[in-house]
Amino acid sequence: MAAAEDKRGAGGRRVVVSVEQALAMPYATLRFVHLGWRVIRVEPTPVPGQTARGDPNRYIGRPVAGADRHSYYVAPNAGKEAIALNLKEEEGRALLHRLVRELPADVFCTNTLPAHLPKLGIDYERLCRERADLVWCGISAMGSAHPDVPGYDPMVQALVGYMDLTGDPAGPPLLCGLPIVDLKAGDEAFAQIILALMERGESGRGRMIDISMARAAASWLHTFLPMLDMGSPPEELCRSGNEHRQFIPVNAYRTADGFIYVAIGSDGQWRRFTEQPLFAALRQERFATNEGRRRHKAELHRLIDAITATLRLSAVAAALAAASVPHAPITPLEQVSGLPFLRGVLLHTTTPDGRTVRLPPPAVPTAHLDAAGGELPFPPRYGEQTDAILAEAGVSCQEIASLRARGIIA
Repeated sequence: MAAAEDKRGAGGRRVVVSVEQALAMPYATLRFVHLGWRVIRVEPTPVPGQTARGDPNRYIGRPVAGADRHSYYVAPNAGKEAIALNLKEEEGRALLHRLVRELPADVFCTNTLPAHLPKLGIDYERLCRERADLVWCGISAMGSAHPDVPGYDPMVQALVGYMDLTGDPAGPPLLCGLPIVDLKAGDEAFAQIILALMERGESGRGRMIDISMARAAASWLHTFLPMLDMGSPPEELCRSGNEHRQFIPVNAYRTADGFIYVAIGSDGQWRRFTEQPLFAALRQERFATNEGRRRHKAELHRLIDAITATLRLSAVAAALAAASVPHAPITPLEQVSGLPFLRGVLLHTTTPDGRTVRLPPPAVPTAHLDAAGGELPFPPRYGEQTDAILAEAGVSCQEIASLRARGIIA
């Protein structure tokens, strides 16, 4: 293939084939849906004795649309297509290889345990024989160097220190409120695939991308790991509740009708803060610098809290705004979609029975979503597009019927 040649699938869209489940890889491929790319998720055929079929996340949360589309599954899988293949059988593997070759696929993704990839025929070495320019991406707990290690977001949060950093210093370690490692790994996969496709435009060759959730999570420890080598003891860096470890005062404070988060990140901001009449009593020499405020931080937090606790949140916010000090109310989750900067940018999908479901916005605007009015098709049923996708790859109706009868497809 010529170096700058750029083959696209049907309709001129890039095609992503993904053997995916849970959240990390489905979130990564959702970002391609946001760009208008075609994403085909491949799930296994039914396991004898099990009633649940395909991605276990289909059955997590409240039922939304039939038995196989529960609430936890909806957001990361909107706008995709679904096919069910038995990759444990040679014929099933041959069908997947045919899809990669004939659609044709630009990208193949999987978050299958690396040790299982060769026997399913979805390792890079096998699939690149179908398309030399294929970009292959895998996500796993610790990468292909540790092929037998399974993992989910909470386990990795524990492993790489996130839980040691989260929670009250007097309490137990805590998980982050979001599945932050899954989302970090998904974003990393998205970015690396985009980079690989750019490189392919120059070289004409694809490549393998190996994402370790643990390594990706550890890459975010910039304000922790290096400081251990620069005189900070571990207890200075670990759990600090709602406080910032370095900038004082950065914390959540009570008001008469809720909580407000205040983030003072410089001595100039502190000066403007204490120039406000509400906080004038804090204009003391010992608090003038960040280091001074650090030495007296426990007392300072108590003094600020004593002031704000007697006032309505709106009065505190007005004083902070007048001082140009960053602040925010602790917004209940059910009110987040009503925030002014989110109005008009949330995505949505429509259930089969006509209900509208709000979806998170894309990280940045995209022309595709703007043209679609922010609407994504509702996530597919288990194996919903199996017949149509196989027919597109040249499989006849008679072959499809035979494959189904023999359990190669669902």
